[in-house]
Amino acid sequence: MLKHNDGAPAPGTPTIMALRTIITYPHPVLRQEAELVTVFGQELKTLVADMAETMYHAPGVGLAANQIGVARQVVVVDRSMAENKRAYITLINPVISAGEGRNTDEEGCLSVVECYAKVERFRKIHVTAQDVEGNPLEFDAEDRYARIIQHEVDHLHGTLFIDRLSLLKRALYKKKLKKILQEQE
Repeated sequence: MLKHNDGAPAPGTPTIMALRTIITYPHPVLRQEAELVTVFGQELKTLVADMAETMYHAPGVGLAANQIGVARQVVVVDRSMAENKRAYITLINPVISAGEGRNTDEEGCLSVVECYAKVERFRKIHVTAQDVEGNPLEFDAEDRYARIIQHEVDHLHGTLFIDRLSLLKRALYKKKLKKILQEQE
């Protein structure tokens, strides 16, 4: 790969993406508060490209950096409207500053194996963030798009969707997971 003197790839040089391993519950990194991103450069762009590639390969519709073991406030969210299309948005240091309406729908998670459950979330949210270049972003998201963003932002704060389930449903899942892990040994 061609590089400039500063170590960045030369303009027009394709970014080589790599699949990353998705960390699964109960790994402790999933409970960590992710750190704010303060440096915007090639390392961040590579991380984002790897996250997108990993998300689509899984396949998933969103991925937070701590799901691949990087405790930084970086999220990628699929925005494609057609199947087999790849269009995603990158949210760096995202903040959900307002929410309205409520709806309940089924969720799953790439980091929570074999668990799907109905979760209540805001129907519409207001989001502020930065893009991969550090430019400010501000927008409203609704319905499915809002749900995915809320799910991924939760990850950045060490919250999993199973934390939003009743104590009974969580206990049943933990029992099921224990059995799954025993079978894998």
